[in-house]
Amino acid sequence: MEGVRLAAVEGLLRELLREEAPARIAALTEELFREARSVPGPPDGASPHAAALAQVEEGAISLWNWAVTKHTGSVVNDEQRAKLRFVACRLVCLCEGSDPPEATIRRQILMSMKTGKGWIDIGKPDLADEFLEIAMSSIEKLYVKLLEGSDGEADIHVHKADVEKNLFKVLSYQAESAVAQGDFQKAVTCVQRCKDMLMKLPKETCYLSILCYNFGVETYELKRYEQSSFWLSQSYDIGKMDMKYSHGKEMQAKVLRLLATAYFEWDCNLYLDRALKAVSLANQEDLHPAGFFLKVKILLKSGASDEDINSAVAEFLHHEMSLDFCLNAAKLLLEHGRESVGFEFLKSVSERFESSPNHGRITLLHIEFLLQSKRELLAKQKVEEIIIGYYTGKQLLPEALNRLHIILWDMAAKHYEAKSYSEALHWYNYSVSFYTPGQIDQNLAKLQRNMASCYLHLKQVDKAKEAVKEAERCDPNSIFTKFSVYKIAVMEKDTNKAVEAVIEMGKLAEKSSQHEDKLRGEENTGTNLLSLAAQIALENEQQVVAIKALEYLAEHLQDCRQLFAALKCLVRLTLSKVMADNEEKKDEDINSMLTYLTLAHKRLAESFTDEKFTGDMKVLEAHWFRKVAWNLAVQLRGCPGKMRDFFLLSFKLSQFCPSDKAVLIAQKTCLLMAAAVDLEMGRQPVPPSEQAELLSQALQHLQACKEIWKILKLTGDFAKDPTDTLLLLYEFEARSKLNDPALHNLMESVWEQPQIEVKTLEIIASLAMESPARYPVLCKKALKSALNLHRKQTVIDVEKFSKCLHSLINLSLPTGLTDLDACVLQEAWGYFEDGLSIISSTDAYPEMEILWLMTRAWNTGIFQHTVGKCREAEQWCGLGMRFLSHLGSLKKTYEGHMTGLYSEVLDKLDRAKGFLSKEQE
Repeated sequence: MEGVRLAAVEGLLRELLREEAPARIAALTEELFREARSVPGPPDGASPHAAALAQVEEGAISLWNWAVTKHTGSVVNDEQRAKLRFVACRLVCLCEGSDPPEATIRRQILMSMKTGKGWIDIGKPDLADEFLEIAMSSIEKLYVKLLEGSDGEADIHVHKADVEKNLFKVLSYQAESAVAQGDFQKAVTCVQRCKDMLMKLPKETCYLSILCYNFGVETYELKRYEQSSFWLSQSYDIGKMDMKYSHGKEMQAKVLRLLATAYFEWDCNLYLDRALKAVSLANQEDLHPAGFFLKVKILLKSGASDEDINSAVAEFLHHEMSLDFCLNAAKLLLEHGRESVGFEFLKSVSERFESSPNHGRITLLHIEFLLQSKRELLAKQKVEEIIIGYYTGKQLLPEALNRLHIILWDMAAKHYEAKSYSEALHWYNYSVSFYTPGQIDQNLAKLQRNMASCYLHLKQVDKAKEAVKEAERCDPNSIFTKFSVYKIAVMEKDTNKAVEAVIEMGKLAEKSSQHEDKLRGEENTGTNLLSLAAQIALENEQQVVAIKALEYLAEHLQDCRQLFAALKCLVRLTLSKVMADNEEKKDEDINSMLTYLTLAHKRLAESFTDEKFTGDMKVLEAHWFRKVAWNLAVQLRGCPGKMRDFFLLSFKLSQFCPSDKAVLIAQKTCLLMAAAVDLEMGRQPVPPSEQAELLSQALQHLQACKEIWKILKLTGDFAKDPTDTLLLLYEFEARSKLNDPALHNLMESVWEQPQIEVKTLEIIASLAMESPARYPVLCKKALKSALNLHRKQTVIDVEKFSKCLHSLINLSLPTGLTDLDACVLQEAWGYFEDGLSIISSTDAYPEMEILWLMTRAWNTGIFQHTVGKCREAEQWCGLGMRFLSHLGSLKKTYEGHMTGLYSEVLDKLDRAKGFLSKEQE
């Protein structure tokens, strides 16, 4: 098994040594590393495969050298080199044998040490330990071998010194590995052994001292202060052991400063003396600003007296220190509340750097801390001194002047927030003092705008106007300047100017959104200012202005909650105007409402990336807007087109709501109402193309309504709901007027319905003949079905029956026609007989309808008589006489005339019969 693994490793090794492609080299390195880890360690005793192992050893040494070359050429990285060293070292160890020569052992020591160090350097110290142990073992073997071949005491000392150099390195590497793995005791043991060897290896003093310093830094960064202080103390002590090979006073001072810092952060109260001692030693070793600064910092933390701190600070003044360092020291003192010491120190620093061009920075720091300690009067005096100096040749450097402006503006803003507007103006005026007359500067524009705001709060409008005018001169295209103009316009109730300012703000906001000033971080400036503009307008009861600002916000806001808040405000404002019944502008306001609600639907339909705008929030907004649309639709009965639009909007908005029963009912009603309005508008005198469009729209609404109705019916009992009937009638009207071929299928489903109402059939009959529809066959079938249903009723409603019969006879027996087909007359005769049967069975039949039936029958008979059809004339006139007998008060009016005429008809009929008899004889 071992032979198979070795063969695999050897094959990969040969392939790697030939490879040039970096990607393939990386893949082979990983595979070789994986295989080598599974190869067992060197066998005990002599190896039975000496020849094979010699070949493996040769390959391993080639691999080692190849890895060095490739790493130098940046073909392999640090981790890949470590892995290749691992493979080479593992294979060399395997080939070592029981009694290797001195050269082999030395090579083994070198390779093991470098392999172990390689793993440490890439942050895998656990893999280093194995090879460092091998190196230690090999060093022992080398020492034994050297002793065996030594000649006297002198040789032994030479060999021992030779071995100790490698031993020192291995121990230091083991210490590094132990620290990286958190094994403090092992690291201490290794370093102590190294320390003991320094007498014989004095040149390693600097290396070991720096190694301990690095251990101190590592453990300090991990906040292991106890370990850090130990290593730093060791570093300092080792550095003192041999000054000839020490790393120098600067490094010693650096070690001591970090040691003092470790004590300080570990527990300043407990280790105060140690920290002070360390930093004092550091300052003795090497005078460095950091040492003085740290000493003062420790004293401040420990709560030392002003006298002790003054003594420490006094040391600064005896040495050359930079201005930056002095300012930082002053800040430290003042930030810790040591004002007397701090201000006195600043005074000394000011004297020292009086001729420096950066002298202004000292005064600025003085002003800042005076303000922090609430000494505004003294701070003002200092500012005024700077202003006087500015105009007498002692000008501040640009950086210092910018800093002063910031201080002044911060103070002004602080007073502005506290509503001390006069005091805010005082600080702003200090800032103005540093600008020359006629200077154009954006910051000056901002300054003037801020001053204008103060003047407005103080009701000093004229001064505010002057400030804004100056701001316009400096920065006319600033949205902030336009906002200042806007505020003055609102205050003066100049609606036109305020609206104009809002429009300008909107344009500038749109432009800035395309070219955002990232340095100023004004991504939402435009919308924020317009939101504020709307608020100001509302507070000042200027709705027209507020609406203009809100309209822009509704179009451009990205924050969903702000967007819908703006839209709601717009809707409420406009709704109040609609309710005010101002007929002149009502149409305009209704159109605006339609626009706002359409925009709400559009924004709800967009996919939101705003995590704060949850799904529940979206539903709530949709409910609010759909209800507004619904209520508006209900109130606009006199404007059918607008009513339909609002119903459709309510439906569309409801589609963002959960489909519960209430929402489904609302959706169904909206679509039914929209269809009804389209049909009603189609009945008006409109061009055919427009009528066809209205009817087609109605069909679309009805189709959508049907789908919702199917779902809704599954949620409960809707037996008394008229929706099915309305859907049928609306669809019939639309399809019949469009001459839609699908009408036939629709009516087939109607005739198959077992419980269709009489009224429905009567309406169908009426619609079938309503222009532009003309379906007399359908109409007649509907009326006949209605008559049948009337007759089947327990108590016949003769009023409705009579009207239905009236319509059916009118359709079957057109007036004014004399040449009627016998079949037509026979069909009509049956309807008259139906009427007579009902009239005979009740006294409630409307007399005027009886009169109408009598008249129609009688006139039909007369028409037949006119064309010489005497028999038909006698039958129809006789039918009329039968109706006459059922007339009440009107009977006398018609009886005499009809009886006489009827006798003439009968005489003519008899003569006709006699004439026919003679002819037959």
